[in-house]
Amino acid sequence: MIFLEKRCLGELALKAASKYQGKTCFQIYRDGGVYDKMSYAEFGIKTRQIAGLLMDKGVKAGDRVMILAENRPEWPIAYFGITLIGAVAVPVLTDFIGEQISTIARHAEISALCHTERTVQKIAEGGIDGAIALIPLDDPNLFSNLRIPEETEFPTLTEHNPAAIIYTSGTTGSSKGVVLSHGNLIFTAQASRTLMKIFSRDRLLSVIPLAHTYECVLGLFTAVMGGASVTYLDKPPSPAVLLPAMQTLRPTAIVSVPLFIEKICRNSIFPGMKKSPLYKFPLTRVLAIKAAGARLMTALGSSVRFFGIGGAPLDEDVERFLRKAGFPYAPGYGLTETAPLVAGTDPYKFAFRSAGSVVKGVETRISPEGEIQVRGPNVMLGYYRDEERTRKAFTEDGWFKTGDLGYIDKKGNLFMKGRIKALILGPSGENIYPEEIESILHNSLLVEDALVVPGERGELVALIVLSEKAKTALAAMGDSLEELKNSVNKKLAAFSRLNRIEIRSEPFEKTPTLKIKRFLYAREKS
Repeated sequence: MIFLEKRCLGELALKAASKYQGKTCFQIYRDGGVYDKMSYAEFGIKTRQIAGLLMDKGVKAGDRVMILAENRPEWPIAYFGITLIGAVAVPVLTDFIGEQISTIARHAEISALCHTERTVQKIAEGGIDGAIALIPLDDPNLFSNLRIPEETEFPTLTEHNPAAIIYTSGTTGSSKGVVLSHGNLIFTAQASRTLMKIFSRDRLLSVIPLAHTYECVLGLFTAVMGGASVTYLDKPPSPAVLLPAMQTLRPTAIVSVPLFIEKICRNSIFPGMKKSPLYKFPLTRVLAIKAAGARLMTALGSSVRFFGIGGAPLDEDVERFLRKAGFPYAPGYGLTETAPLVAGTDPYKFAFRSAGSVVKGVETRISPEGEIQVRGPNVMLGYYRDEERTRKAFTEDGWFKTGDLGYIDKKGNLFMKGRIKALILGPSGENIYPEEIESILHNSLLVEDALVVPGERGELVALIVLSEKAKTALAAMGDSLEELKNSVNKKLAAFSRLNRIEIRSEPFEKTPTLKIKRFLYAREKS
């Protein structure tokens, strides 16, 4: 663990480079092999070089610099280099279209843009201002002639200085720029070590875009603090890419979203488990589940000791299996505005279906309406250039309003119910949580994805995307959907029961953490 006197990101990079010098810091997995290994010492030098390049291009403390690049070793180098000179990093998801990127660039008033060959076209499509300095992170000669500034050239910063502006693409509407300070990010990275202790022997595999705060803090900053190595994938993390990478890299820690582990379980683990003779009998079922858990561990490289799951709740049937199988999964809860962690846990040390307990140093409370509210050093500085939104995001006494519904049990475990904006009022004023119904729908082999919305007459309608298995049996689908509706309704209160199920021909549009953009479908007419 590195002691950070100033609690700043540049300080973290330089101290890690000095302490872990010869250890591998970053590398790329490509075509079955590992390439571009970078030591911590080299990481420190290149971070200072990027900082010097930005200063030479006129970037000053407080200026905004966009990072528009896929996950690769140069991404964290750019991020740490930007923050080392007191500039503000603006990480942008490469999934954004050119128009969105241009809008963010104008709103953030960026001075420079770090990009790669893969994102050049989007920059052109967005019509980015030609006066903005462009830095090609994948140029093989980028670092060849760059100077290495002395540390005395860098400004003195405090934990209160802004470090990043994260433009969210959420489930409930338009993007907004979340301003996070050095202190916000360092606090969360340090606090997360009580949940996932990362050491220099650890090997992390990055599967979520670094532009997402969840991956940036828990998958990058915590690794650098502990001197661990991080591997980035050269291709999008499809199962065809991920599973071979797992076998080669044998990661010890991964942070992921639910869909990743849910797909592996449903497509690769559950079918074989349920065909096992041991599974058919209650007395021996636990043996089949344990055996399936061992197969899951083998598929993930056999060395995982921490599998963090965030961004959305894990489906109940998958969580029940992971728990019974003894798999080292650990759920958590947070938002970009909380940098991002609010609650989390060690594997095995939390109540079923909870998000763990609130991290030390953070306060939470539940409002009379059931909203989770947060106060602490993890809470953002505000929304960039948006005083009205910032004001509305906080209560009069200074608590951040998460927009999430939940409760805390007597043992301090935090449980989620859903988003306030997703809440559906029943005909007699009952609170209906669509996420609860969607979780039950996901248990069916017929369903790939589901969204529950009110119909035009107030009735509950489930919009579903069919699984591959269901598509092959489309001729008999009418009866199957009626059976699915009836089986779901048996598990729900009368006021939460579905009136009908409708099939969608196209997948739902999703956020980078694979949550459905609910606001796009909330007004669909049935």
